Amino acid sequence: MHNPALATRRLILQGAASVALLGLGNLPFAAPARAAANDKYPEEAFKQKSEAEAIKALYGKNAEPSDKVKLDAPEIAENGGVVPISVTTTLDKVTSISFFVAENPNALAASYRIPDGTVASVANRLKMAKTTNVTAIVEANGKLYSATKEVKVTVGGCGG
Repeated sequence: MHNPALATRRLILQGAASVALLGLGNLPFAAPARAAANDKYPEEAFKQKSEAEAIKALYGKNAEPSDKVKLDAPEIAENGGVVPISVTTTLDKVTSISFFVAENPNALAASYRIPDGTVASVANRLKMAKTTNVTAIVEANGKLYSATKEVKVTVGGCGG
């Protein structure tokens, strides 16, 4: 049976929900979502085969090693398909953190924009083709800082 009262109520609720959602776009907390949507995806950096070219495409400059960047990665990864990697830093005004895997088919594995006021800490599980260096680059105060660690991979995660 079709109940016209239920159909009318459903239409009213759908309309009210649509109006409420449209109104959310003008609230202050929606601004970061709009700003993040305007960041350009670093497509060229993700296409680069070498770590140096990927860093150049993403940042346009080189990083200096720093003890203020702590890269946590296993010495030996049993499965290159899911290698746990994390980075933390004590640097101020961090704007991005990126992971590079030197011997992967594409060197840039992940890149994160860090919003102002956010704790600069990122963790991920990366695919690694074989034993190689993993580099974390932290962009802070317009400068680049890095930490590198070799990870031995017993079974490659990129088809190797």
